[in-house]
Amino acid sequence: MNEQLERFLTRAESLVVRLEATLPQALTAPEWNNAVAFRYRKRSINHGVLEPVRHIAELRFSDLKEIDGQKEKIARNTQQFVAGKTANNVLLTGARGTGKSSLIKACLNEYAPQGLRLIEVDKADLVDLPDIVDVVSNRPEKFIVYCDDLSFEEGEPGYKALKSILDGTIAASSTNVLIYATSNRRHLIPEYMKENLTYKHTDDGEVHPGEGVEEKISLSERFGLWVSFYPFSQDEYLAIVNQWLKYFGVDISAHQDAHAQALVWSLERGSRSGRVAFQFAKDFAGRL
Repeated sequence: MNEQLERFLTRAESLVVRLEATLPQALTAPEWNNAVAFRYRKRSINHGVLEPVRHIAELRFSDLKEIDGQKEKIARNTQQFVAGKTANNVLLTGARGTGKSSLIKACLNEYAPQGLRLIEVDKADLVDLPDIVDVVSNRPEKFIVYCDDLSFEEGEPGYKALKSILDGTIAASSTNVLIYATSNRRHLIPEYMKENLTYKHTDDGEVHPGEGVEEKISLSERFGLWVSFYPFSQDEYLAIVNQWLKYFGVDISAHQDAHAQALVWSLERGSRSGRVAFQFAKDFAGRL
């Protein structure tokens, strides 16, 4: 009888453990002193963790060329933030490969000694943003919640969650958290020609956008600072090539054909972006 009871209790305990794993679990704080950047990951449907990022790209503002205006805006806003002054959530939009994500990495390296920390969150996990904000709200550090390559299809749950965190809940915004997001779309979700038909024109000439249009632009408007990036000219592209060749230890004066090869490389890729310049420099330096 005792053996049967023990087997029953063992099986019951095992069942309880499995049931507990399916229940929502509160997000726990990591060891904040172990890293300056963290990545939010879902371990199961109802359980997320903040994992430290051990190796961070060693980018500095000085490594990024031909985007001086964008650097100045990001640096000013972030400096205000870490100094305890008012600062805005930031949306970086524009052409692909022009330095949006690299600028965020350089920003972290620049201001981490002043208490800046970064938490990277995938678009699919944005519904958990309130939990992340709650975990860091009482910390002395300043946190940037970073969403890379952000865009939504209509009806995605993360869209509503991000809107609420930015400026739409009854709770006051946390003073030590900002959202920095990059996107190739200014309004973050697809826009269609048929939506222009919902605009209304009154007798006095005033134009009123339809509700669908208003909904689509409402998210991007909640970012207080917009930073736009544009395609590079040939001269700007070559200046970036020079920077990355120097970064990889290449003496440009000893390789007069580097620019010609860089232009061929860009033609083959169909782009003169900073990313293409970096990839060319990496290939060129590796062949020496």
